[in-house]
Amino acid sequence: MDIIAVINIAKAQLGIEEADYRAMLVQVTGKTSLRTMTPVEHKLVFDRMKALGFRLRVGKKRLPKVAKPQVRRIYALWYSCHRLGVIESRTNEALRAFCKRLIARDQDSVIVDPDLLSTTQASTVIEALKAMEARGLAAQRAAG
Repeated sequence: MDIIAVINIAKAQLGIEEADYRAMLVQVTGKTSLRTMTPVEHKLVFDRMKALGFRLRVGKKRLPKVAKPQVRRIYALWYSCHRLGVIESRTNEALRAFCKRLIARDQDSVIVDPDLLSTTQASTVIEALKAMEARGLAAQRAAG
């Protein structure tokens, strides 16, 4: 899910009026529209929404299947690399840390979630994972 969509869900969940919402955006980023903000500014707005009490709700239902084919490919490559022994941890936290190292290495305040990557960012992650998978396959063939 796109971070802009999550922010809009948070706005609705918290019952924030439009004028108050715009004032909060200006206070946090100096901008009145999410469309003009950078990903770092989106994260600042999201953090403010969390501070105001927003919580992502996960009920008893399963989470929906990821819609973006690139994101599905990232998860598939990540799990494949784990099966091949290229990576130790198959967890989503480890995948987020890997994506952060590729996409926003020097930006401590940015959280990189594979589900929220742009097409360009997802392509970067996919290419890195494909190279890792190829190394794992080569090592497996050499050992076998």
